[in-house]
Amino acid sequence: MMSSSAPPPAAAGAPHTPHPLRRLTARGRGEPHRVATPLELFFDLCFVVAVAQAGAELVHAVAEGHAGNGILNYAMLFFAIWWAWVNFSWFASAYDNDDVLYRVVTLVQIAGVLVLASGISRAFEHHDYVAVWLGYVIMRLAMVAQWLRAARTAEGAERTTALRYAGGVLLCQVGWLGLVVLPTPARPWVFLVMVIAELCVPMYAERHHTTAWHPHHIAERYGLFTIIVLGETIAAATVAVKSAEAEHGAFSTLLPIAAGGLLIVFSAWWIYFGVPIHGHLRSSRQAFLWGYGHYAVLASAAAIGAGLEVAVEEAVGKAHISTLSASAAVTLPTALYLLTVWALHARHFKAGIAQQLVLPVSALLVICCTFLGHWSVLSAGVVAALTVVVGVVLTARGTMRGGGRQAKPAVSTT
Repeated sequence: MMSSSAPPPAAAGAPHTPHPLRRLTARGRGEPHRVATPLELFFDLCFVVAVAQAGAELVHAVAEGHAGNGILNYAMLFFAIWWAWVNFSWFASAYDNDDVLYRVVTLVQIAGVLVLASGISRAFEHHDYVAVWLGYVIMRLAMVAQWLRAARTAEGAERTTALRYAGGVLLCQVGWLGLVVLPTPARPWVFLVMVIAELCVPMYAERHHTTAWHPHHIAERYGLFTIIVLGETIAAATVAVKSAEAEHGAFSTLLPIAAGGLLIVFSAWWIYFGVPIHGHLRSSRQAFLWGYGHYAVLASAAAIGAGLEVAVEEAVGKAHISTLSASAAVTLPTALYLLTVWALHARHFKAGIAQQLVLPVSALLVICCTFLGHWSVLSAGVVAALTVVVGVVLTARGTMRGGGRQAKPAVSTT
């Protein structure tokens, strides 16, 4: 897969040898056949390393009975990972020219997230954010370099937008220094202020000129990252079940958790991809709200895996929490995932009140499953699977009533 900005071959049958350095110019929003590049896929895989580290520390905190502190730290660290990924993805959608310099700067960003990942344990255990801050700075300075490079070749309002992005990102890095130098009680407030500042940068930068992000490409990028996070959830839960079974031989106790976890993750995938969302991303306002909302989608998806690990540890007596708390570690992020996917995706494609209520009611039932003791995870998995079944049936009935044709180009199957 090559960028459309690459020059054509010099002659028929000659090997394609694009110039190693090319102008970083905006791509067309209507560009056909725009798909994720191998570099973007590699970028996602490396970022999920940090997601896995944050999830592992969340498991430890919740299992030790420090859920409040663990969730706060997880929310803060996941935002840093997610926001750096978001900024790269939207920039790449608008400007990716796949030349040597672009690749090198992207690899620097990957190195930054690995530095951040190395500091996650110290951030959780000792509130030491030095490595996390340093990794974030590496990623963000690389992003500033990309925006300055784009500004160099742009003109007018487009150049102003690029410079505003670069300046806004740089200014935010100064603010994030508060997580390192200020006392521990002040850090949650620093985090809150800086989250607001970071989220305002794109809205300020694109006030007069919208970058040429590609709707289909952006939808695919978010979808691919969601798949990778769900895959990490399955991997983490599988390792936890395998380790617990090997140490304690409690296969019959772990089987309901394993089965329920699989049903939840399989259903989460189905529900997310029930509609082709790129058709909804018609304006920057819609796209920003949709993109920002994915913080909850991705954070809850990763937290499901952490919750399954906690449930496994509690089932074999390794966690210092009650069964109710362990069950909530699975059901609450599952319910949040269902609600946020409904709010961002499915509700735009629902036809009638019955279809609109499927996911909200399912989220409520999943929360109710919290109180079913050791059967909570399996029950939540069954509810999630039935959600998919009900959605498919309602969609099929709506199609039949429409004479075999759907009124909309795509109606949700969940």
